[in-house]
Amino acid sequence: MTKQIDFKIMGQTYVLGCPDDQEKRLRDTVARVDAAMCDIRDAGKVRGSERIAVMAALNLTFEFNQQKAAAESAQADVDNVITSLLAQLDHALASTRRQQS
Repeated sequence: MTKQIDFKIMGQTYVLGCPDDQEKRLRDTVARVDAAMCDIRDAGKVRGSERIAVMAALNLTFEFNQQKAAAESAQADVDNVITSLLAQLDHALASTRRQQS
């Protein structure tokens, strides 16, 4: 089921449909976007809400991509450890089989 949620970004009210079980996630996302846009606005280097929105989108996307790359790197490390452990296990089992023969 979807419900309508009112929220504000840089003082402007928006209404968005949201599945019932995703409201907290949406509100957290809105808070993050609002904070990013307000930070850019308050720094005074960018004017106009469209430009501020674009800069916030770029900054948030860059941050997301960094986190994604870090997660992928960590997963690759885990995969390498698992592969190494499996190889060691295979070697140990093969040695045990040879000794039992």
